[in-house]
Amino acid sequence: MSDAPATWDPLRYLRFEAERDRAALDLLLRLPGDLKPREIWDLGCGAGQHAALLKRRHPLARVHGLDSSSAMLDQARALDVEVDWRHGDIAGWAPDDPVDLILANASLHWLPDHAGLLRRLVGALTPSGVLAVQMPMAHETRHHGLMRETALDGPWVGRLAGVETIAALLEPEAYYAVLAEGCGEVDVWATTYLHALTGPEAVLEWMKGTALRPYLTALGEGVMREAFLSELGGRLDEAFPRRPDGVTLLPFPRLFLVARRR
Repeated sequence: MSDAPATWDPLRYLRFEAERDRAALDLLLRLPGDLKPREIWDLGCGAGQHAALLKRRHPLARVHGLDSSSAMLDQARALDVEVDWRHGDIAGWAPDDPVDLILANASLHWLPDHAGLLRRLVGALTPSGVLAVQMPMAHETRHHGLMRETALDGPWVGRLAGVETIAALLEPEAYYAVLAEGCGEVDVWATTYLHALTGPEAVLEWMKGTALRPYLTALGEGVMREAFLSELGGRLDEAFPRRPDGVTLLPFPRLFLVARRR
């Protein structure tokens, strides 16, 4: 098994940019209307489009984008926008100054101990500062179940043993309880998006951009990797058949958290 960290491929991730972006835009729409942030952090900023949007929305604010992927940050820097791009991990992040808005879109689900993590993020906010989080509720979905089943059934078992991918989230009530400790306003909701994906092996291609990364890194290049992808692709095609119009429908639930510190 490879000890190398799972890498991000910006082009592969952005293949389904429109579908992935819907949840982020829905999250941004729920930010308090009276929020006038001067210090903003986008944690797990990826290719930087949301940090750039926040800079355009709040031109007087200092906007920072943090990501652990150098490749993603290269894409972000190409946007040529006045954002402070930082390479680093959310687990070790500590801002220089209290923050008015922390955005974490599709990033915190990769980290453990969500109760402790959220308490730390709330603690980094200014009074009346806002934490806005979106996380995929992917662990219980059919396509993630098939991914884990396939990893346990084939000649690749040894290489994939112990490889961690996306874990289950806490119950929504648990997130509310943690956030309510330090926040006077807490909004928690979930939405299931029905993504209409196009192209061959659409669900497999979707997963290659995110959840499959740790498995593919462990498998490396070669015959075993291709055999694993072939087996998983067949199972996904059976579970998510392509419609006559060429569309593959993928239900995808996501959890949203917006909280304002007292």
